[in-house]
Amino acid sequence: MAKILTLTLNPALDLTVQLPVLVPGQVNRSDEMHTHAAGKGVNVAQVLADLGHQLTVSGFLGEDNLQAFETLFAKRGFTDAFVRVPGETRSNIKLAESDGRITDINGPGPRVSEAAQQALLDRLDQIAPGHDAVVVAGSLPRGVNPQWLRELIQRLKKRGLKVALDTSGEALRAGLSAGPWLIKPNTEELAEALDCEVVSVTAQAEAASRLHAHGIEHVVISDGADGVNWFSVGSAMHATPPKVSVVSTVGAGDSLLAGMLHGLLSADTPEQTLRTATAIAAMAVTQIGFGIGDAAQLAQLEQGVRLRPLTEQ
Repeated sequence: MAKILTLTLNPALDLTVQLPVLVPGQVNRSDEMHTHAAGKGVNVAQVLADLGHQLTVSGFLGEDNLQAFETLFAKRGFTDAFVRVPGETRSNIKLAESDGRITDINGPGPRVSEAAQQALLDRLDQIAPGHDAVVVAGSLPRGVNPQWLRELIQRLKKRGLKVALDTSGEALRAGLSAGPWLIKPNTEELAEALDCEVVSVTAQAEAASRLHAHGIEHVVISDGADGVNWFSVGSAMHATPPKVSVVSTVGAGDSLLAGMLHGLLSADTPEQTLRTATAIAAMAVTQIGFGIGDAAQLAQLEQGVRLRPLTEQ
């Protein structure tokens, strides 16, 4: 299996509150509450670990609330290469209603100094060689600008590493200009980054062609229950996920990205790669938390994924 490095620049403690329905302005009583050490790269790492890969996790962590993260890393067997910074890692509140609707309230996170940013670059120079791929995922913390992210991706590429990018807004715009190996935006995120409409398959194909010309080999566009479009150089496929009962959509995109990396780095066929990744994402929405806990359920979901080439309109 592969050795993979994930970078989560703005991780979070996720507090997921399950309740029948959210009534704004009223007292709401929850059914259950769950707290997880999270952040997109951390979530991706957990799924990849369940798929058998070796993980190093890095980014920035606040010094004042480390316990949940350090406990998770030890439990999972991750190599911990996070740079500690003053303050608390942010907390995100997820309000999960019984019909599957999620309301997010995301905290700002600590401010990361230029010295800490340089410390992370220095650490990556030491640890990145020997990894098969790097995942750069999530938002930017305060103090880190999009241009720094662009230079980070270029730095990793110069060391011969495959870089998978999953972010949004100005960070995605800057990241695209660095030409990562793989990107996984949803339709809204890609439209914002490219300043163009990408709802139709034709528009997505045209956008993917432009991105391929800038060195981005894999463009994976997610659209929730409507499925996934994957544009690689020379081919394009769509996957429709099976119908499932939605508990929470948190982490579905991270699970999809982990599944795509698993298939690509394991030399699976394109069809098997997309089928498995789509099934892993479908499995993610049936649970609170991250990872693959039931191999039999995953196999059953894979059987329900429908694939077709995107040349069929």
